[in-house]
Amino acid sequence: MSLLEVENLSVKFKTNDGIVSAVNDVSFSMDAGKTLAIVGESGSGKSQTAFSILGLLAPNGLSTGSVKFDGQEILNAPLKELNKVRAEEIAIVFQDPMTSLNPYMRVSEQMAEVLIHHQGISKAEAFNQSVAMLDAVKIPDAKRRARLYPHEFSGGMRQRVMIAMSLLCRPKLLIADEPTTALDVTVQAQIMDLFSDIQKEFGMGVILITHDLGVVAGFCEDVLVLYGGRVMEQGPVDPVFENPSHPYTQGLLRAIPRIDQKSDVLDTIPGTPPNMLLPPKGCPFVARCKHADDICGDQLPDLCELTAGRLRACHQPMEKLV
Repeated sequence: MSLLEVENLSVKFKTNDGIVSAVNDVSFSMDAGKTLAIVGESGSGKSQTAFSILGLLAPNGLSTGSVKFDGQEILNAPLKELNKVRAEEIAIVFQDPMTSLNPYMRVSEQMAEVLIHHQGISKAEAFNQSVAMLDAVKIPDAKRRARLYPHEFSGGMRQRVMIAMSLLCRPKLLIADEPTTALDVTVQAQIMDLFSDIQKEFGMGVILITHDLGVVAGFCEDVLVLYGGRVMEQGPVDPVFENPSHPYTQGLLRAIPRIDQKSDVLDTIPGTPPNMLLPPKGCPFVARCKHADDICGDQLPDLCELTAGRLRACHQPMEKLV
């Protein structure tokens, strides 16, 4: 049985302008201890997919479909039931640690609060465990720095604090929502190395939400490519990167600067993402795809198996996309 099974997940938001279809019929699964990347441009539905799993949608959001964790249905579960899953079974690391941490509380107090609430241990024991976890994520002089406030840490160290906090209850699944976006390249590499070490040490599954395909190539085993709230391509990272089967995935990979090629102009995907207040009738990528024809605009492509373990949603034959 898979650790996480998501079937036909859809997320809609009621706004003053109408209904926004943020996620549309997304399905995927992952086993314990595995790493899955969910990639795509801003607005593709990556974060809303993760938030719906944990019941963290905005009040005007509605999710439908099925999300099973360890065989238990958790989508739209009662708050009391979800609170048992959050932190203890599934933890999340958000994009900006400065807005995720309480600026008025010392780091040790915020971390201890998690343990006291979920495990009912004493303040003294919670402090000791918090210091041990800060040490595990390689924060130097952890016992002293645990008593500092968030603003006294650098951006990379604040992100380490968030990672430590998410690991306190030893979750089976960690969702990292663009955890390196606000960090410089050197610190990004350090954080991803830390994720890799922790994932191996704790044996937990990791879902990495990112737009950085370079990070995906070095860390993840499987990848889910989203566009317009739909799955465009899905499969193991190596074959997807070596031979992308969807024009959108090809465009994302071409946009990555290469050290073995000299060019004065970076490759881009022309056009803009679709307006999900008025989603296109056919493929959501049709307006930006150079291979599109009439059927692409009229009919939504099915997500079909290309080879064992690989899926794609495209009307065009592979030979046309080369």
